[in-house]
Amino acid sequence: MATPSASPLTPSSPSGLLAVEHDIARACKDARRDRAAVTLIAVSKTFDADDIAPVIGEGQRVFGENRVQEAKGKWPALMAAHSGIALHLIGPLQSNKTKEAVALFDAIHSVDRPSLCEALAKEFARQPRRPELFVQINTGEEPQKAGIAPAEADDFLTQCRDTYGLTISGLMCIPPADEAPAPHFALTAKIAKRNGLVKLSMGMSADFATAIAFGATHVRVGSAIFGTRPKLSLE
Repeated sequence: MATPSASPLTPSSPSGLLAVEHDIARACKDARRDRAAVTLIAVSKTFDADDIAPVIGEGQRVFGENRVQEAKGKWPALMAAHSGIALHLIGPLQSNKTKEAVALFDAIHSVDRPSLCEALAKEFARQPRRPELFVQINTGEEPQKAGIAPAEADDFLTQCRDTYGLTISGLMCIPPADEAPAPHFALTAKIAKRNGLVKLSMGMSADFATAIAFGATHVRVGSAIFGTRPKLSLE
């Protein structure tokens, strides 16, 4: 699906959005990349509609959520009130919530196992919507983190396409918190390139400039825009 473009931001921004936009533009210039090639996903997880509406008012139109139920509770009304919103699921997706996810989200960044691929394929046969799909790569091979191990990525991508008939747009990664992110971004970009994928969802508030240098097409920024998160809501 096409990503809506953001309207111009105003200098009177009450949030950190303007500063993030400036930093993205600077990172793109340093990397000799077109600013239009990088989509900013404002990560609104745990924030309520009253926190999100001002950021929409500043021109941001692409948002990321971690949990299906949380997103269902706040986004339908926001979408009814504001045109051109694109909603991305950036957290793990349970197979039993695939129907709801396909109906609500424009992109799913966490495809990571055959059972989810099967559930998505079945749901695509039932619904006309086709969210853009990203395969999550667990570059650090952390046992507590979702994602496909790098050594298994090529076979899994082939399985996504040939067995389940899914169109995969790109890859997503979340580097280990205690390691330098650059090698993880480089690895993800390498896997994407050899599999003919052009989209890379990587980089968050602390490291999106580095991610852009390694080819990120989508950066997921939350705290730098919204500030300190409220207590995490549970699904």
